[in-house]
Amino acid sequence: MASPTESEASTPADASTRPNILLITSDQQHWNTLGTLNPEIRTPHLDRLAGEGTLFTRAYCPNPTCTPTRASIITGTYPSQHGAWTLGTRLSEDRPTLGQHLGEAGYRTALIGKAHFQPLRGTEEYPSLEAYPVLQDLAFWRDFHGPYYGFDHVELARNHTSEAHVGQHYALWMEEKGCEDWRRYFSPPTGTLGEDVRHSWPIPEELHYNAWIAERTGALLEECERRGQPFFCWASFFDPHPPYLAPPPWDTMYDPGELTVPEGTPGEHDRNPPHFGLTQQPEPDFSAWREGGRGVHGFHSHLLPEAERRRLVATYYGMVSLLDKYVGAILDRLRALGLERDTIVVFSTDHGHFFGQHGLQAKGPFHYEDLLRVPFIVRYPGRVPAGRRSEALQSLVDLAPSFLDLAGLPVPRAMTGISQRPVWTGEAEAAREHVICEFHHQPTTVNLRTYVDRRYKLTVYQGHEYGELFDLEADPGERRNLWDDPDAAALKSELLLRYAWAELAKEPVPMPRVAGA
Repeated sequence: MASPTESEASTPADASTRPNILLITSDQQHWNTLGTLNPEIRTPHLDRLAGEGTLFTRAYCPNPTCTPTRASIITGTYPSQHGAWTLGTRLSEDRPTLGQHLGEAGYRTALIGKAHFQPLRGTEEYPSLEAYPVLQDLAFWRDFHGPYYGFDHVELARNHTSEAHVGQHYALWMEEKGCEDWRRYFSPPTGTLGEDVRHSWPIPEELHYNAWIAERTGALLEECERRGQPFFCWASFFDPHPPYLAPPPWDTMYDPGELTVPEGTPGEHDRNPPHFGLTQQPEPDFSAWREGGRGVHGFHSHLLPEAERRRLVATYYGMVSLLDKYVGAILDRLRALGLERDTIVVFSTDHGHFFGQHGLQAKGPFHYEDLLRVPFIVRYPGRVPAGRRSEALQSLVDLAPSFLDLAGLPVPRAMTGISQRPVWTGEAEAAREHVICEFHHQPTTVNLRTYVDRRYKLTVYQGHEYGELFDLEADPGERRNLWDDPDAAALKSELLLRYAWAELAKEPVPMPRVAGA
């Protein structure tokens, strides 16, 4: 594996005084799967991080799918603005990114783990570096470490657990560890793992991609410490995104019979848009929404036997606890290198997850809190208050402007996220009055927006008169949709106006008006 030192960069004299930035993310993690919030799950390292920093309990994703939100994290703009509007699209490489801005200020920039800025299939017009066949051209990846979207050093993988998409730098690392037959741990056609493998993944823990991400992130931190160069490092983990698989002993860490398994409430979808209720049928027909020849995440039956639902939750929790172990390894390495006090650490995920809530599984155009809210922890010793919990609204689109602001760098006018610096440091109670979440998965038939303020949530759908309106204070479980409630008509009208204002406020203003004409 190539060393992080391959693309040495000159360091401006004043760059050494800037804070380091360490962003650690999981993938598709429910906001309540932290031990500090949920006594049924064990995450000692994330709990420690929360105790040493501030835990924000009202943080949201800008889109509950991977590519759109990940592109928002590095551009500081919404999916409807940066162009990577859904899965299967790509972020244009001419978009300015956080890594580019920090790199110009003397930062070492690196991404270890999952990128997903480009799709698994490319075309001549829209090529993809994360697509087949280059995805598994190990000779290419042996020599390629960037630059990539403003990161001057990348080490990438693309598979979730045993998926056939395995390759890139992760496969090279397994070979360097002496595992020449790594394909036997992955699904066909890449590998030979049986299709009947469920919950227990036979890969040795020392070959799990969590171990790879932690080891390689540690190497990057060590190199930056040696050179005295500030860094922006994104350690991007893949779990607990399905398939639900964990290596021993994490696969049996939790007893399915002892867990609280969420479930739907009878009749709760009666007032919802029709696609909600269809998920509770054994053979639903979603053909009315299918447009452009591609399906939609979540448009299938979500009915599962209780025993299977319990086993899924147990495995999901095991995946979170395994992730926690390797997050802890990175944090321990940061401390051992003496970098802790000078490093801003943020832990979050790209979006949430259903594991039975409202009768739903995984994700889709169902903008409940379970899918839109994300775990969010900020630690910066001496700057961010320790042991605090805050309900200040956060959005992942705010990460880029917040990091730049904390680094003492100007926030580009084209960024539409908001700097949360004064909120993170405790100087202000809030920087936002609302958040916007987008989901655009078909050209017209599945295009929705959600407006959330401190109390209410409103969801509108392109071309449809149905929608959702929830009072999160009176109905935190989101069981009663008030959209068609006559008693809520005035409230709906007011929130629709607020939403329109919020959309207008999202418009990027890349330069000020400098003349009358």
